[in-house]
Amino acid sequence: MAKSITSLALASVLASCLTLPLIGCVTTTSPVATTENYIVDNKTYQATGKSERIKTIVLHYTVSDNDRSIKTLTTGKVSAHYLVLDNDDDKIYNLVPENERAWHAGDGGFAGRTILNDTSIGIEIVNTGIAPEYQNALKDGKLAYHPYEHYVAFNELQIKKVAELVQDITARYDISPKNIIGHSDMAPSRKIDPGAKFPWQQLYKQYGIGAWYDDADKFSFMDIDAFAAATIPEIKQQFRDYGYQINNSDEWDKASRDIVYAFQLHFRPRNPTGTVDLETYAILKALNKKYADTNDFY
Repeated sequence: MAKSITSLALASVLASCLTLPLIGCVTTTSPVATTENYIVDNKTYQATGKSERIKTIVLHYTVSDNDRSIKTLTTGKVSAHYLVLDNDDDKIYNLVPENERAWHAGDGGFAGRTILNDTSIGIEIVNTGIAPEYQNALKDGKLAYHPYEHYVAFNELQIKKVAELVQDITARYDISPKNIIGHSDMAPSRKIDPGAKFPWQQLYKQYGIGAWYDDADKFSFMDIDAFAAATIPEIKQQFRDYGYQINNSDEWDKASRDIVYAFQLHFRPRNPTGTVDLETYAILKALNKKYADTNDFY
């Protein structure tokens, strides 16, 4: 009787297997790992179609003091590769390894790239940005943008540290001068850092860092008739040629004026208005003349 029950049970199992998907009745095993040693050959063949992953350096201010900047950048959901405090010491803090992605840039873009966290080094500099007495200056609508006087200056030691750091990074990754930018250059409707008092011209002239126009070219483009004849789409194309992500509408809407303001913060910081005037137009043309062959969209 026991034998009969066992036979019936076996038959039942077999029958159930036939009515279930085959996968339920098949025992699989993992492939056996090879015991052979293979060589990764990085000498015999080398591709020429390549470039560095790091294309851009983005400079920021923290809008905070040392302690809060450290806490925000080490425990929060934002980060940067480097932090420059306003201490009188010899330290620059490396918070994120350069081969890892820091969360510093956010939405925006520059020079054809729209996810700059993937291809940039972020440097945060401790600075409060707008002086406390001016932080609400735009709320009554009398001003559209903060003027030069509202911004807080950086100390000279911070600038020396930034200069040394940017020189080193630029050399190692062969970064184009145009691609050393401020946060405001790549996110002009969201950000205004590193602000009007970040000394871009000093960095260029004293340390050879970043892009700057030649005065002779600027003066040659100070042509009021040519400026008056230039259409809005033509001027916007000049911004686009340099790297700014500006729309193609035929008006100076708020988004477009934000880009003009960001450009002025960088290249005409003493009078940032958000309006394209003759000097702004001449500087833009001079920059595009000087850096016409330096675009790197790969």
